Amino acid sequence: MAQRLERGAGILLPIFSLPSPYGVGTLGREARDFVDFLAAAGQRYWQVLPVGPTGYGDSPYQTLSLLAGNPYLLDLEQLMEEGLLQRPEVEGLEWGGRLDQVDYGLLYQNRWTLLRMAAGRFRPGGALREEWERFRQENADWLPDFCLYMALKVQEEGKPWSQWPEPLRFREEAALEEVRNQWREEIHLQEFCQFQFFRQWQGLKAYANGKGIRLMGDMPIYSAFDSADVWAYPENYQLDPQRRPRAVAGVPPDAFTELGQLWGNPLYDWERMERGGYAWWRRRMELAAQLFDVVRIDHFIGLARYYSVPAEAEDARGGTYFPGPGKRLTDALEAAAGQTAIVAEDLGVFLPEVRQLLEETGYPNMKVLEFAFDAGPDNGHLPHHYQANCVVYGGTHDNETLAGYLEDRSQEELAYMQAYLGVSERRELPEAFLRAAYASVADAAIFQAQDLLGLGKEARMNFPGRSQGNWQWRLRPGQLTGELAERLRQLAWVYGRIR
Repeated sequence: MAQRLERGAGILLPIFSLPSPYGVGTLGREARDFVDFLAAAGQRYWQVLPVGPTGYGDSPYQTLSLLAGNPYLLDLEQLMEEGLLQRPEVEGLEWGGRLDQVDYGLLYQNRWTLLRMAAGRFRPGGALREEWERFRQENADWLPDFCLYMALKVQEEGKPWSQWPEPLRFREEAALEEVRNQWREEIHLQEFCQFQFFRQWQGLKAYANGKGIRLMGDMPIYSAFDSADVWAYPENYQLDPQRRPRAVAGVPPDAFTELGQLWGNPLYDWERMERGGYAWWRRRMELAAQLFDVVRIDHFIGLARYYSVPAEAEDARGGTYFPGPGKRLTDALEAAAGQTAIVAEDLGVFLPEVRQLLEETGYPNMKVLEFAFDAGPDNGHLPHHYQANCVVYGGTHDNETLAGYLEDRSQEELAYMQAYLGVSERRELPEAFLRAAYASVADAAIFQAQDLLGLGKEARMNFPGRSQGNWQWRLRPGQLTGELAERLRQLAWVYGRIR
């Protein structure tokens, strides 16, 4: 049976959304400052979005690897303190004029320039040398393939692996060995970045845990087709002899999308994975357990039953459901997770198979208040339906901010909200949402930082179905105040969520 969550409250804030003078939030001082804010606010959980290396579109759910960390999140100040970078080198670069948004174009240009400098100067000795060698040995099952894939990305000018020359696409050893010899510095750069990422993360996690804060991470269910995972482990996926997807992931049409959603991710060959003891999934969970105290499995529905769309389809209407691995996989994940708790993201179409799998695993599921007020008192997202083993959110990264959501509601919905939450004016609703979540029996109550600050539509994190302009919002320095911390701490105390 899964680990239970302690009753508490938390804030959803991606690492990249932290303040920083260098274009993007990092694992450095500002992350520790946020931990201090959480502790002062009586919070127990810091939830982040996936932290893998992002590619085109910048989505943390479409990463170049589900095993690696994102070099953009490395703390440049720490690299300067270690003598790997000089301050004029860092401060002399252009980082963008806006402190409340990530400029991914500048980030791509400038971050890699600096990381190449740092990697070239990295000459570990003594205890650091032992740490470096131990990291490489302990991750030898995935690190060399990932670093080689990234070097090939440079050689092939960013093209997806499916467009590389055939010897590279099919991983012919002679061709790969040639790349290893030709691109040694690039491969070293990638090894260096992963070493620093896991090293810096462990420092942050130790700091957070020391303050009583538990880190909650997000595990995307599917690999991006253009990823080291699919290139290095094609046997794990439903691919044809040319290593093209036979079928892809998505969700069927519903009340919001008449064509469904065609995600395009290759589907897993679940039968083969089972024969191998789900080794790749177990390794994923082992790495996640190094980073997080709680892991949220994204699109948990797909473990119970997954939607398969023919690869040549133009939309998701022609898909078919197939049974997923279910309890066989979750047993393997739990064994790999150890003391790390697991949460199931079960939002979307109700399926009996999902309810059964949740009952069998005991995983907490999710409730979202922004989904609660459009179908009357029988809506399962309303707090009077909750059972303790769940996590309640005001809204998720895919939703409009709470202020934007309220702006778009009909008079009938607003009237029902006010009646349910016991307030007489619309302006009282954001605080009433917070109180309803904190007062509920849900083990954890988590709100986006944007919603705690009362920010509007300009601060939305992601628009599902839109390929550009997402994942950009950032906190500005000083936005999280002592007054806000005290207000949250008082609510956490009143409703028994205090640390």
